[in-house]
Amino acid sequence: MTGTGKDTSVVIVGAGVAGLALGTFLLRKGVDCVVLEKHSRAYVERRQRAGALDAGGVRVLNEWGVGEAVEGHSRADSDSDSGVPMLVDGVQRWWRMGDDGESGDGVFCPQQVLVRNLIRIFLRDGGDLRFGAKDVSLRDIGTEQPLVRYREPDGSTRTVTCDFVAGADGYRGVSRTAVPEDVLTCSRHEFGYAWLTVMAEVPADPLALLAVHARGFAAQITRGPNASRLYLQCPLSDTVEQWPDERVWSELEARFGAPVERRGAITSKQIVPLRGVVFSPMSHGRLHLLGDAAHLISPMSAEGMSLASTTPTSSPARSSGRYRRMTRACSPTTPTPVSTTRGSARRPRSVSPRQCMTPAIPPTKESSASRSPARNWRPCWSH
Repeated sequence: MTGTGKDTSVVIVGAGVAGLALGTFLLRKGVDCVVLEKHSRAYVERRQRAGALDAGGVRVLNEWGVGEAVEGHSRADSDSDSGVPMLVDGVQRWWRMGDDGESGDGVFCPQQVLVRNLIRIFLRDGGDLRFGAKDVSLRDIGTEQPLVRYREPDGSTRTVTCDFVAGADGYRGVSRTAVPEDVLTCSRHEFGYAWLTVMAEVPADPLALLAVHARGFAAQITRGPNASRLYLQCPLSDTVEQWPDERVWSELEARFGAPVERRGAITSKQIVPLRGVVFSPMSHGRLHLLGDAAHLISPMSAEGMSLASTTPTSSPARSSGRYRRMTRACSPTTPTPVSTTRGSARRPRSVSPRQCMTPAIPPTKESSASRSPARNWRPCWSH
């Protein structure tokens, strides 16, 4: 490992996909790091989030020798050239992968499975992962010796000195707040509608099914061998109470144009207003933001978890089509009005609706580029 005369070279705040991927990549380059996670290991390993990793994300994991993180027991027997089925007013078509230069298979892999596997690999490689790190604060990020302070589960306070801090603690994390208010800008695009997102205890067959209908968008996407995420476009004014279980299933049938033969218990529902938000700059001093701390995207575009797994590669990620789309999302390509907060004296930037679809339960979640799922997909149900 590199020796810097400090406690560690890099402190990574957050043990989600972005933080764990970065930590694993650093270890494999001989760079020591410490990962701080405020939640318990049990909580992190069962936390439901995304469910797909595109071909680019799989490629990056394979290049770093951690492809095992998305290896499952079974593979989908699907037509590799067809894509993902999409129903347009009940007529089946196919949604194919865009021309982003990626080839190979994507995987349907619940995020908690990927996180569990990345934790196992990181610890196996000798990584320093500290769960239950509460009240994290960043200091002196504009100097050559930033430090991170946190509280241990036993109540004692620890301070870690380092060369760099990686903020991978999500939208609600503390890392981004270390960027001065007169430096950080937030640009957003409001889409004017919401999605009802539903977790149901029923397998998805096919693994992903999308629908475009006069009544609105709908989808059923796998979240494991016995679970699905359902999406229904709805007005911003809707509430969860307006969507009893029977209405969810009947509306899904109406937009699919066919009966939903397999139903299961619904375990959660949320109304998710869609908006695109990108923060800039994503680096300040010795602090670098990645994953949801810098941007969020549509909850079903197969891009969020893929960005989280690939942006830690820094320069390679920045040269990829994925990062270029993220950059374009902050460029003035559309005349759609955006609101800018924190550093509002800076020129507002517009966010492309096609590239920046973002969910937000509080009205301020953020985003990045959205596109169709990769055309070759296999399930990943790791143990």
